Amino acid sequence: MPCKESELILNPDGSVYHLNLKPEQVSRTIIFVGDQDRVEKVTKYFDSIEFTIQKREFKTQTGFYKGKRISVISTGIGPDNIDIVLNELDALFNIDLKTRLPKKNQTSLDIIRVGTSGSLQKDIPVDSIVMSEYGLDINGMLHSYITDIISNPEIENAFISQTNWHQNKAKPIIIKAGEKLLEAFESNETHKGLTATAGGFYGPQGRVLRLPIQDPGLNSKMDAFNFKGMRITNLEMETSAIYGLSKLLGHQALSLNAIIANRALGTFSKNPSKVIERLIGYTLNKIIEQID
Repeated sequence: MPCKESELILNPDGSVYHLNLKPEQVSRTIIFVGDQDRVEKVTKYFDSIEFTIQKREFKTQTGFYKGKRISVISTGIGPDNIDIVLNELDALFNIDLKTRLPKKNQTSLDIIRVGTSGSLQKDIPVDSIVMSEYGLDINGMLHSYITDIISNPEIENAFISQTNWHQNKAKPIIIKAGEKLLEAFESNETHKGLTATAGGFYGPQGRVLRLPIQDPGLNSKMDAFNFKGMRITNLEMETSAIYGLSKLLGHQALSLNAIIANRALGTFSKNPSKVIERLIGYTLNKIIEQID
């Protein structure tokens, strides 16, 4: 059954509604960044750029780095934006936009998030790189979908128990990164752990300005969480949504985080742009070395 016009919205030129992209304008290998200004911080290393477009916070550039075609897309902030970007990207590859029918042969994408984050552990210092082995969804967006096949109940139940998770909040979901990308990007330059994804920057991440929050001790409980040696390494706003939707749609996804703050120590990087540049270089070179 074809997707209705109200469900898969296309622009007059046939591009998908928010991203303003057509299938031929995107590579199967995609780097996600949050900030639209960070797109060109990645593509400045490209040998050539064949395509650029921007609509709202969604900026895309596609080009070549050492002979490899790569697209860089800014997602904006938060799991709600990831819901838009991943569904529209998947539609570009796996739905015939003319007939609105799913294609018989589905395409799997390689999606690598390059972002910034704050460490929750004293031994993961600023200016380091964290590779998210798992994403911890504490924002609830994924509950709009059927997630039984991607969840990890044993770890989720341990988290609920150890943090005394409030019953009025969305049930946490834990999703593993794409195995292929985990293997390709792991090295002695990266820390590996569990990345928590909140639905906001202030209250949802335990920050208090003028509004009291439901559980002032949640960050401390998250810091102390341990499941068979697995700890929550960092907290941000996109990873679990990328992992969940990618796995449900049949794509590979990995989140790489430049640690610019350590919330356990209260420290902030003296030169955050330097670690971000290092992460960009690391990502591009791993793509060339490891991804077909």
